Amino acid sequence: MTNQIRSFLLLTAMTILIVLAGQLLGGRNGMIFALMFAAALNFFSYWYSDKMVLKLYRARPVEPREAPELYEIVRFISDRSGLPMPKVCLIPSETPNAFATGRNPQHAVVAVTEGLVRLLDREELTGVLAHEMAHVQNRDILVGTIAATMAGAIMMLASIARWSAMFGGSRGNDDEGGLGPLGLILMSIIAPMAAMIIQMAISRSREYMADSTGAHFAGSSEGLARALEKLGAYSSAKPMAASAATAHLFTVSPLSGSGLMNLFSTHPPISERIARLRGGSFPGGTRKPDVDSRVSEARSFWNRLSQ
Repeated sequence: MTNQIRSFLLLTAMTILIVLAGQLLGGRNGMIFALMFAAALNFFSYWYSDKMVLKLYRARPVEPREAPELYEIVRFISDRSGLPMPKVCLIPSETPNAFATGRNPQHAVVAVTEGLVRLLDREELTGVLAHEMAHVQNRDILVGTIAATMAGAIMMLASIARWSAMFGGSRGNDDEGGLGPLGLILMSIIAPMAAMIIQMAISRSREYMADSTGAHFAGSSEGLARALEKLGAYSSAKPMAASAATAHLFTVSPLSGSGLMNLFSTHPPISERIARLRGGSFPGGTRKPDVDSRVSEARSFWNRLSQ
């Protein structure tokens, strides 16, 4: 199944989830309203979701004279990949991370945090930017950005369901298919989990592909591997103030989480991504680099630097 077909099916599932939530909240009328809302949301997301995400993180465009090395690296990757030169934005955050957005390669934007530029050396920064440009090449950015917008809408519907349950709402809609207070509470829990599972399906396999394509663009996989070590260490120590609905857009998950929470992460484990970049083949493979100790070393280094 191609990425385009898979992405279409996953976004269709997200749309159906919104419609079902509307039906459960308000019966037949609620379903009709949710269907219209989902159609309008898809149209709006196609044209404006990238601007919404950039505004959410206060990303501002920068000129080549403000960040000459950053621009030089992006242009190098653009030339090497044959992609149009994207716009470059800076996010005012000390947590190192990055994402790409835009409806197509001609309207792509690569946004990086100020902390990323300060923390990484040139080879590592090239690896991260190449990873984000790989998302542009693989046509991931529109799907990811629309999914972020739709997931945010589902979170909003779940919030409405919680408040309706608290105030005894939807009792009059039972005959039309609406839920009572208990059903609203269940929906407020289940709907966000379903949206998160759909986001995971959209994002996880794409990260591995972007890592591989990005390593090709950069000319080496080592820079991205080292960058992931540092980003993983810092994100664990000081997570970014980010929305759960947009977490899948970033190079590494900006949210904290370990153990069981990793099962529900929109990103594959960093240790597995690094192992693949360095030629490992676990789980089930023959060689597993000592990635965990490298991540621990990077975390200790950053903790000492922050003191």
